[in-house]
Amino acid sequence: MQHFTALFGNPDFALLFRNTLAISLLNLILFFPFPILISLGLNELRSVAYKRLIQTIIYMPHFLSWVIIAGLTLLLFAKGTGLINELFALWGWPRVDILTNPDSFWIMVTLQAMWKEAGWGTIVFLAAMASVDTQLYEAARMDGAGRLRQIWHITLPAIRSVIIVLLILRLGDIMEVGFEQIFLMYNGAVSEVAEVFDTYVYRTGIEQGDFSYSTAVGLFKSVIGLVLVVVANRVVKRMGQEGVY
Repeated sequence: MQHFTALFGNPDFALLFRNTLAISLLNLILFFPFPILISLGLNELRSVAYKRLIQTIIYMPHFLSWVIIAGLTLLLFAKGTGLINELFALWGWPRVDILTNPDSFWIMVTLQAMWKEAGWGTIVFLAAMASVDTQLYEAARMDGAGRLRQIWHITLPAIRSVIIVLLILRLGDIMEVGFEQIFLMYNGAVSEVAEVFDTYVYRTGIEQGDFSYSTAVGLFKSVIGLVLVVVANRVVKRMGQEGVY
């Protein structure tokens, strides 16, 4: 218990909790619905070849390591020599400071995750959409329903259970923001907004050798995730939906 007391009494605890929660909420609000929107768009394509081409393109970033993603980000957005800033300078626009700007760090890592993993996340939703009875769409078209109406009244209700289950599981990872990504994008200029529980565990456990204390920090993260999963599952059950268990 002394490790938990030390954690909660640590002056950096509020900072770690704020940064971790902020990045997780951005992922939940922006990243989680993004694969659903992509899946809905792909599901409306009639050309199978065109659909497979787009799927292949958006799947590819998933197979790149975070080291490559961080390197690409550096090559594109470095303030001095980045490609984007070089183009801005060529066009007479002011250079943008993204990599060392604390105000843009959270949204930057969120957009990175969206670009890398959104395509892979569409697999589950497209599989769920493929199981929808096509006769429902034919009946809706005969009743004069457009594509948006069909999506709202047929497709989304059909995949509701999948969305709910994945949302509950995502809540269980609310304290996990991806150590490798944050560690690679970390620098002294953004340390105030980039220090999260994952990097804190690394610094205290690996660099400083305080394994017991870092284990307590990891256990705290797991307990928060477990509580959120249980609460969210009970709320979903009371709403008449199927939960995780």
